[in-house]
Amino acid sequence: MPADLAVLGLGHAGLPLAQAATAAGIGVIGWDPDPAVVADITAGRVPPGALAAADLRRMLACGFRATSDPAVLGRVRTAVICAPTPLGEDHAPDLGAVAAAARALAPHVRPHTTVVLESAVYPGTTEQYLRPLLESHGLRAGRDFHLAYSPSRLDPGNRVFHLANTPKVVGGCTPACTEAAAAFYGRLTERVVRARGPREAEAVKLLETNYRHVNIAFANEMAVLCHDLGVDLWDVVRCAETKPFGFQAFRPGPGVGGHAPALDPNAAPPFAAPGLLDGRARTPGHPLRMVELAQEVNARMPRYVVQRAAALLNEHGKSLRGARVLLLGVTYKADTADQQGAPAREIGARLIELGAQLCYHDPYVPGWRVLDRPVPRAEGLWEAAAEADLTLLLQHHRTYDLQGLAVKAQLLLDTRGATPAGAAARL
Repeated sequence: MPADLAVLGLGHAGLPLAQAATAAGIGVIGWDPDPAVVADITAGRVPPGALAAADLRRMLACGFRATSDPAVLGRVRTAVICAPTPLGEDHAPDLGAVAAAARALAPHVRPHTTVVLESAVYPGTTEQYLRPLLESHGLRAGRDFHLAYSPSRLDPGNRVFHLANTPKVVGGCTPACTEAAAAFYGRLTERVVRARGPREAEAVKLLETNYRHVNIAFANEMAVLCHDLGVDLWDVVRCAETKPFGFQAFRPGPGVGGHAPALDPNAAPPFAAPGLLDGRARTPGHPLRMVELAQEVNARMPRYVVQRAAALLNEHGKSLRGARVLLLGVTYKADTADQQGAPAREIGARLIELGAQLCYHDPYVPGWRVLDRPVPRAEGLWEAAAEADLTLLLQHHRTYDLQGLAVKAQLLLDTRGATPAGAAARL
């Protein structure tokens, strides 16, 4: 099957897009700079959290192929960059992978090609950072080829919402660029929403991501307050979410992970260009203080969970030092293998530093390391829970029988509010 679409970056965002396009009958080539990633995908091995192995096998059977050779990029009409942009030490997105994809693509862009960026970036990145890289071989965006931004809205593990029934936002450098990107996504999804331009589309990602972090932070603060007041926070949420307007339920947890960290526009920008404010001047006099505070609150939760674990052991005459602690679920999200940003690693590290004897169980993670040392994996879940001085639920995978575990465990601290009321200590 000749390739009509190139997906650059075969991770948690790129592979699901390639899968949806292949299922829609589009010829797809996947490009990744890492030959090991390409070899794994070609062999049918899926990166953690990307998609099911059966989906990848069907893609390969339908003609999808992965490569690290950029020469194949010249034969496609649409190229979508899904490169990862993890936060660096300066809390700004690392655009190294985006730059690598752009440099691989630039020599092969042809007239009328549509290029779309889906990576999480600051407003202005498509026009001020990506565009010059793509134009380095003479063609001009908006004149010779189409350039647009479309924020990824994938929710790994969600069985209700997927690419086809989640509206796709697109914003192009020109109206023609927007229409070209909309025409492509119209083949994959039921609804395309046109933003005024790429900066507006990029700001959609900023708003959606930070909305989640700010509301989770408020739920986390409510959890701490309710515990101090002797109030059942989970019952409060249950009652509050019956309000049919003006309220959306968010639930606390041991921290926030995933591939969409909070974006603070006041972090040092990874680039500077005309029209893009840099440093603190990016939002002159109006920093996103809610986002800064949300990051602080959510970053405190692993420490708070460890404090609660120590207090629970103390209440039952045990010390955290020397205690056998079983961690249940070390991924960032339920029912996926993806550990990106999961709070479990920091919680595990703090427990080890305080002298706890750690083991873990996760049906999706066959091996796990903390502080650069392997943590023993519990093979018999119920037996491990019975032997542990404390079982700490960090992620509620569907396979966990929490009612049974609550009976078997000596002590169970539930950070997800998933156990029946009264069956365990809850965050």
